[in-house]
Amino acid sequence: HLPPHPQQEGRGLVSRRPRGRGQRSVGASIALHATLITATVIALFPVVWVFLSSLKPRSAIQSSRITLFDQPSLDNYRRVLLETSFPTWFLNSIVVAGLTMVFGLAMSATAGYALSRFNFPGKRGLMWLFLVTQMFPVAILIVPIYTIMANLGLIDTKLSLVIAYCSVAVPFCTWMLRGYFDTIPRDLDEAAALDGLGPFATFWHVVLPLARPGLAVTAFYTFLTAWGEVAYAIAFTLSDSKLTLGAGLQQFVPQYNPQWDLLTAGAVLIMVPASLVFYFAQKHLVAGLTAGGTKG
Repeated sequence: HLPPHPQQEGRGLVSRRPRGRGQRSVGASIALHATLITATVIALFPVVWVFLSSLKPRSAIQSSRITLFDQPSLDNYRRVLLETSFPTWFLNSIVVAGLTMVFGLAMSATAGYALSRFNFPGKRGLMWLFLVTQMFPVAILIVPIYTIMANLGLIDTKLSLVIAYCSVAVPFCTWMLRGYFDTIPRDLDEAAALDGLGPFATFWHVVLPLARPGLAVTAFYTFLTAWGEVAYAIAFTLSDSKLTLGAGLQQFVPQYNPQWDLLTAGAVLIMVPASLVFYFAQKHLVAGLTAGGTKG
């Protein structure tokens, strides 16, 4: 048998080449867009429904008749902001989430840089310790952390929540930032050392400016860890003036008379700060998550 002609081989290879995005068939495009639209509707439906419910009176929310609009008004928001302790809870959550973000970012960045750049005794064990801490559920960690806080006299304080949230967020963020710092060439550290910069000055003036995507992801994650948390907030805060939003909104859902009108309005207001943080961090999220996840 004669070997196949090179042009025939070339045509065969061209015919087997995968199609590009612009060469997708009509049926495949319809199926892809239908899937994306369906996923978008499923993801947005609960948020839209809660928002529409927050504009309805209590009788319409509890009614068995399903309607999108029923006497829409902002009365629920007025009652939440003026007739409840929601503003106090909101301020407490801002303080706790902000402090958690600042301290969590500082500890995660310095620990991640140390794990990325330096070799020291116990480094591998410390990395495994950070990883193992992520395997325990919150229900198991509440009791020992509560005991520690009680012995330190920190129960019913904002500091107890900040420490608890940092203990949850810092190990994961350290692993993520360590992977991101690994993507930054070490030659920059050596060049900075030749210019007379010490380790901390190199970290502050050279590495951190290049790690803004990873830092944005860390800030976003630590903020959300504290912003929407419920279990620690209920266990560690007692007085109404110290409650955060996660614990305070529980008062709108008593056993026999749930106040769904106030709860839906409060849920919409809770989303505003988290959405703002996401808006400012979104351009760095994909780069930070990708870089931090490809290095181990």
